Amino acid sequence: MDLKISRLSNGLVVITDPMPQLESAAVGVWVNCGARNESVSLMGVSHMLEHMAFKGTRRRSARDISVQIESVGGFLNAYTSREQTAFHARTLKADVPLALDILADILTEPAFDPVEIDRERQVVLQEIGQARDTPDDIIFDYLQTVCYPDQPMGWPILGNEETVNAFGRDDLFAYMGTNYRAGGMTLVSSGAVDHDGIVRIAEEKFAALLPGEPRSPLAARYVGGEGHYEGDLEQAHIAYAFPGVSAQDPDYYVAQVYVTALGGGMSSRLFQEAREKRGLCYSIYAFAHSAKDSGVIGVYTGTGEVEAAEIGAVVAGEMAALAETASEDEIARAKAQMLSGLLMGLERPSTRAEMIAGHVFNYGTVPSVEELTAKLEAVDAAAVRRYGARTMSTTEPPAIVTVGPAGKLERYEVFAGRFGSRQAMRAAE
Repeated sequence: MDLKISRLSNGLVVITDPMPQLESAAVGVWVNCGARNESVSLMGVSHMLEHMAFKGTRRRSARDISVQIESVGGFLNAYTSREQTAFHARTLKADVPLALDILADILTEPAFDPVEIDRERQVVLQEIGQARDTPDDIIFDYLQTVCYPDQPMGWPILGNEETVNAFGRDDLFAYMGTNYRAGGMTLVSSGAVDHDGIVRIAEEKFAALLPGEPRSPLAARYVGGEGHYEGDLEQAHIAYAFPGVSAQDPDYYVAQVYVTALGGGMSSRLFQEAREKRGLCYSIYAFAHSAKDSGVIGVYTGTGEVEAAEIGAVVAGEMAALAETASEDEIARAKAQMLSGLLMGLERPSTRAEMIAGHVFNYGTVPSVEELTAKLEAVDAAAVRRYGARTMSTTEPPAIVTVGPAGKLERYEVFAGRFGSRQAMRAAE
């Protein structure tokens, strides 16, 4: 990547990532605030604001926004995470100025029409209901709450019915005024782009952004525990989690390789043991989620009510085995999976732009592909075994969440007692 970086007078960072072989571009603005920046009464406001950004500005109606971008064959979208909110577009290179104009418009001149707020409120409530009807999706919200109870890091990104029903126009403007500050935003464009041209347009279009940065969120505090949610389901959905590493931890790449070897593909230990050898489940995989100051690793599976009785022992057993016997061959295979994912992603301008914004948020800089590859290649079997042993001996209790018929699942204390948690080991005795 041949990146060019500028900082505008109000503090907005502008990064261009030219891909001369393309005729299209991805352009977006990443705002360094998300669900973990909210107060309890404003739970879900980041997501609501993301929705409302497309519902009209002082210059454009909601229909104008959609018609203008689609009339040139482009598309516009957004998403909210716990740490960032993104507004992004994809267009042909001639239409990048239009995309920038629309993005600047929705970020500096939102209308927040009360009629539109009430209408979109119903859309978000439907989204909350849909998430609850999708057990392999909602279980991760429940897991986050168990890992980080009573703190913003554990709140659902969508909010809940009570908070969403209470949002008003003043709440959106106040939250935006506090958190949508130029110093906490990054404008990234990747593909058929010209740096000087992007900067020139951005200086004009984004000049109204207030300087400064968003309010710092509360530090995340992992707790762990268990949560069980019933439902009229055929399968038991189960998620296990353990303290992981932050995005800035030196073991970040070790953790990523560890979960890939544990449950990242058909050749992984969990897939082979739980599905191929024992037939306990259709779906099982491991994951690692890292925030700026915290992280979790874990395993998800969907299994039958009877089979759920065995799954905890299999998960703990494969974690223990990986910590003891991780081989260079399987670690090389895991790294190959990750490296191919990285390089394939770099062929798509939207993925490149998102990756660049994430690196700027976490590290303040963008490492080269060569640097990323070197960090990944530096992970060996010994490092994975060390990380696995660290997980097996953790003094923090695991988190276990179930959705559906999980009455036969082994007791929390039994599962936790297989690890180094002193609290859990005492409870299991």
